[in-house]
Amino acid sequence: MEIAHPLNNRLQSKTYLTIIILSGIIFFIPFLGRVHLFDWDEINFAESAREMVVTGNYHRVQINFQPFWEKPPLFFWLQAGCMKLFGVNEFAARLPNALFGIITLVTLFVIGKKYKNPRFGFIWAISYLGTFLPHLYFKSAIIDPVFNYFIFLGIYFMFKDVTTESSKKSLLYASLAGLFIGLSTLTKGPVGLLVFLIAFLVYFIFKRFKNFPNIKKILVFVALYAVVCFFWFGIEVINNGFWFLKEFLSYQADLFLHPVASHGEPFYYHFVVVFIGCFPISIIALPVFFNGPKYGKNDFKLLMKILFWTVMILFSITTTKIVHYSSLTYMPLAFLATVYLDYTLENNIKTKNYVIILLVFGGFVFSFLLAAVPYIAIHKNLIIPYLHDPFAVASLNVPVKWNGYESLIGLAYFVLVIAAIIMFNKREYMKGMLFLFYSTAICLFVYLLAVVPKIERYSQGPAIDFYTSLQGKNVYVWPIGFKSYAQYFYAKKTATPVYGEKDEDFLLKGNITRPAYFVVKITNTKFDSTCNGCTLIKQEGGFNFYIREPVK
Repeated sequence: MEIAHPLNNRLQSKTYLTIIILSGIIFFIPFLGRVHLFDWDEINFAESAREMVVTGNYHRVQINFQPFWEKPPLFFWLQAGCMKLFGVNEFAARLPNALFGIITLVTLFVIGKKYKNPRFGFIWAISYLGTFLPHLYFKSAIIDPVFNYFIFLGIYFMFKDVTTESSKKSLLYASLAGLFIGLSTLTKGPVGLLVFLIAFLVYFIFKRFKNFPNIKKILVFVALYAVVCFFWFGIEVINNGFWFLKEFLSYQADLFLHPVASHGEPFYYHFVVVFIGCFPISIIALPVFFNGPKYGKNDFKLLMKILFWTVMILFSITTTKIVHYSSLTYMPLAFLATVYLDYTLENNIKTKNYVIILLVFGGFVFSFLLAAVPYIAIHKNLIIPYLHDPFAVASLNVPVKWNGYESLIGLAYFVLVIAAIIMFNKREYMKGMLFLFYSTAICLFVYLLAVVPKIERYSQGPAIDFYTSLQGKNVYVWPIGFKSYAQYFYAKKTATPVYGEKDEDFLLKGNITRPAYFVVKITNTKFDSTCNGCTLIKQEGGFNFYIREPVK
């Protein structure tokens, strides 16, 4: 086998790294503010950051200026920092994930380069860039991309710790593992530590506890983890007592054991989400799942499989199932897909037939859906007679200007997927990979720019426009019959306490001292009889908008 010259390796590595960084900048940062934040999670988290900026209290996480027990503050610090720089808007709320998207791609490249070679790291990075859900998450304002990054680095450095022979490096790796798992806990709570511990417990069982960390390494890990966590948990306990920690942990346990409203899903939910949403890497990784030993036996590949299955099983047995709960599987899944792609490229072997067939089928399904959504929106009269939900019908009647070319995005994507598969069949593997992953990234970039803002107009546009129109006014504003955080963020509620706002009866029937505005879905036919003196302002989309003047 020919050995590459070190200078060529360095040049190749710099070229790959430059491409990765430029790709991240181009695909993740532009047009982040093109579409409103989506209820619930995006607006929920952005509102917590906004309230930090409004109050100047960066230690207490709040929603509606009340304690918010669900999440620690690290991600909101990042968002609040961006809001201080770029204003309170969608771009600032999403920028932390876009930046972490670039950092993640670079990290995957560096780890892949050390694992095998620069080419392996490059394939791992572009496969992550060119997969549906990971790509979308880096353009969102949800916590998970940052949370997953810290957990993954914590797991990686602990792996380095237990596989290195140098005692000095080993302690450094244990320290870094504690640091990053601590940061994951400050981002989303103790579930980061739980995933870390379960993954390594299973790993050491497979390894028959060979190279299990000694007490010194464990103490170093715990010390760094505790120091990082102290910056929030410890200070909160000092300032507010153990009641705060008790409330936080109680909420986390309740979230794990009891389903959140509208989020109770079947056991196999995450398997379906990951297999469909992680096209095309979920298909490319299948040969490594089915016949792992053929593609090499090593401890890191074992750990990536364990991490994948730990997350899938853990969040399949929880009662609350939300799409992004399984998002930590994306990085190990991309690694396993890279193992297969690198193997076929290195050995110049034919891509398995069932992989080709599934790629064609998956490409067709996604292309069809991408093309069908704008087509149906433009020709909505074709489906309205079959809809039995008045809210859906009214939402579709929101005036939205379509240009007519939007469906071509889906058709173009299928053509590009087929072109990539033809290249695979010709054993032009690197060209095929570039075509497949970059066509997915380009498709998503264009679709998010041209289609998603128009779809968002149907779902929540009228309500958000209404909230925005009330900015700076001394009023109450409240949704009736559905949960939302949009009224806080888009009406830019002030920190001034509003007596009775949490009590709907007070707003609907009480002696209010300022106007109260209500957003009500048109399916709520009983609202008029429950509100004293409410006047309908307008009906737009699936919402009715009311005002109740102060009682004189």
